[in-house]
Amino acid sequence: MRGLPLRRLVTLATLAAVGTATLGATAACGEDNGAGAASGPVTLRLGYFPNITHAPAVVGVEKGIFAEKLGGDVELDTKTFNAGPAAIEAVFSGALDATYIGPNPTVNAFSKSKGQAVRVVSGAASGGVALVVKPGITSVEQLRGKKIATPQLGNTQDVALRYWLKEKGLETTKEGGGDVKVVPQENAQTVETFGSGAIDGAWVPEPFVSRLVNAGGKVLVDERDLWPDKKFVITNLLVSTKFLKAHPDVVKKLVEGQVAANEFVNSKPDEAQQAVSDHIGKITGKPLDLKLIKQAWPTLEFTNDPIPASLKAGLDHAVAVGLTQPVDLNGLYDLKYLNEVLKTQGKAEVSQP
Repeated sequence: MRGLPLRRLVTLATLAAVGTATLGATAACGEDNGAGAASGPVTLRLGYFPNITHAPAVVGVEKGIFAEKLGGDVELDTKTFNAGPAAIEAVFSGALDATYIGPNPTVNAFSKSKGQAVRVVSGAASGGVALVVKPGITSVEQLRGKKIATPQLGNTQDVALRYWLKEKGLETTKEGGGDVKVVPQENAQTVETFGSGAIDGAWVPEPFVSRLVNAGGKVLVDERDLWPDKKFVITNLLVSTKFLKAHPDVVKKLVEGQVAANEFVNSKPDEAQQAVSDHIGKITGKPLDLKLIKQAWPTLEFTNDPIPASLKAGLDHAVAVGLTQPVDLNGLYDLKYLNEVLKTQGKAEVSQP
């Protein structure tokens, strides 16, 4: 779905126009603007990606769950993105108040703003990532000298691949050298290059795992098998600290919407899958194949727990392979409203790091 025209997409060109204000906006995110709690109509600008790993967001918008929970005093303004850096840039520039986002952009946003700009208020999804290779490859040693794609240099899946290879004794370089040649490319391109034989495999999220399998590949590593209890964060709900301080009541309602969306996704999977297909069709002009969604669905767990330990471990892995510097994540999570909502509904609360 990368590269497809998206309705109301905030383009990088547009963001660049306001990029000069990024640092100032970032610093301001740590300060209360004196607005206090919401009084009168408030607009909540919510970002998300039109894909399966953001199913709670997609379903929450498509089925009107967020709008219902936010109520008549809050106008929901949704924006769709193809990549995490663009969504984070929108938060920094003040064009976005909250967004569903992956773990690596979450860490980058927190680090670049020196812990001031953003807070994670809920989890959304876990899993849905795998290494798919040509059928003839049956062991990690057979990857020596092969070309393996990832979505982007330094992104969450890129780090996971490089760290796994390092643990197996195989080296990689940022320039694509080493024992295994890592080739960063857009996921949609990866399906084409795998089919043509230009790459030997890819470490990617759904639905591209399923697409590669359908193109003749096989799963060599299901990333769930590398994590305790098979759980690792793939999608968080992140909010601007500035918006959180100005409108805590709105953020709590947004979290209520997230919890309700996950309840819908988990209790009515068939309806949720159809909603994902329909909504993506409205945005891109082409519904996502329902069979593909059903194929990918079991590899994901839709959970409100942001699984902080896995985000910290992912950061440690990025440091280990030389793709980032250590970051103090203290203060990243604000799960107060999530736990209030869960407690009210008689559900198990999640641990605040």
